[in-house]
Amino acid sequence: MRKPTPAHRRRWTRALLLALPLLSLPILYAALGAARSSSPVGSAPRRRPPEPPPRLAYLITGAAPGDGPRIRRLLRALYHPWNCYLIGVAGEDERADLEAFVRGQEAPRRYGNVRVAAAGEWGAVSPRGPTELAATLHAAAVLLREFEGWSWFINLSASDYPLMPQDDILHIFSYIPRDLNFIEHTSNIGWKEHQRARPILVDPALQVPNKTEVITTKEKRSLPSAFKIFVGSSWVVLSRSFLEFCLLGWDNLPRTLLMYFTNFLSSSEGYFHTVICNSEYYQNTTINSDLRFMAWDNPPRTHPVNLTSEHFNSMANSGAPFAHSFANDNSVLDMIDAKLLGRAPDRFTPGGWCLGSSVGGKDPCTFFGRSFVLRPTKGSAKLEKLLLKLLEPDNFRPKQCK
Repeated sequence: MRKPTPAHRRRWTRALLLALPLLSLPILYAALGAARSSSPVGSAPRRRPPEPPPRLAYLITGAAPGDGPRIRRLLRALYHPWNCYLIGVAGEDERADLEAFVRGQEAPRRYGNVRVAAAGEWGAVSPRGPTELAATLHAAAVLLREFEGWSWFINLSASDYPLMPQDDILHIFSYIPRDLNFIEHTSNIGWKEHQRARPILVDPALQVPNKTEVITTKEKRSLPSAFKIFVGSSWVVLSRSFLEFCLLGWDNLPRTLLMYFTNFLSSSEGYFHTVICNSEYYQNTTINSDLRFMAWDNPPRTHPVNLTSEHFNSMANSGAPFAHSFANDNSVLDMIDAKLLGRAPDRFTPGGWCLGSSVGGKDPCTFFGRSFVLRPTKGSAKLEKLLLKLLEPDNFRPKQCK
């Protein structure tokens, strides 16, 4: 074999020396990358910052004259700067009074998370007609447009009240999937077939202001065969994703069912239930509960009984975050404020966002901290227990859309 000449060796040596910087660049980048990604010796591994809790979007409605003071009390009990709130009332005086109330409260004014629906956005509704459903859908659309990042929609009336602080609810809801929908439902419609599904009706609130009594005709219609009707409670906790499905409608099912339920008595007790259980995308996200405590006559009537101090222990131990319904200024509300919410009269329910001192009867919520900081109470364990029971194998899948 021929030996390389000295000149030949010098040429290869010169080429190798010129190439060394180029060959070392990938090795250097790899070493630097490894150094950035690895923790120093003896240091604790880096943890991802915890995700903030979910936001809740509340719709609070008043239908009867004089509901303004009840809504003010409900908002004080329900308020949390991390959530967002839309209030709908039909009376012009009550609307103006609530707007003045919201403007006069420092926390809602600072966080900008409470909105009173304007006159053109909220009018008289028929509880038994489609205008109530239309108002709910409109309210959900307003909440989607004006408040970002919320995960669940919750509707409450002036006769409802929370049974635990918002910190407890937000804390427990932080641990469950955000696509779950809490909606009581059944396909066994029973007497509702002849009294709600078959009648043909006219809702005058669609055309005449302040006229809310539904008119039914003698003619009847047959039940549909293209979909299955489900009914249940009109009080719901619905995911943002499902409401976007109903409102944005990439599938035609929500629009088809909306047209059908315009001729359905108490359509708010059937529309969402029928949409979710006939949708292949969402029927497996249902939990068959409305998360409300209610008491019924025996045999049950159309509406639950008004709750009193006789129901307090049952309410407190139920684990339900809300209760329905209460008479105006019933003494049991004072018991809930004092024993379950820790709320003083005419003040917001305290939570982790309140940094002030309560010594000497002072209001701790006059000084604000971070809105997403939670300070749950021992009562949150009751909601946790309720959700674990609802998610048990015997309660969850077997009770979905049956």
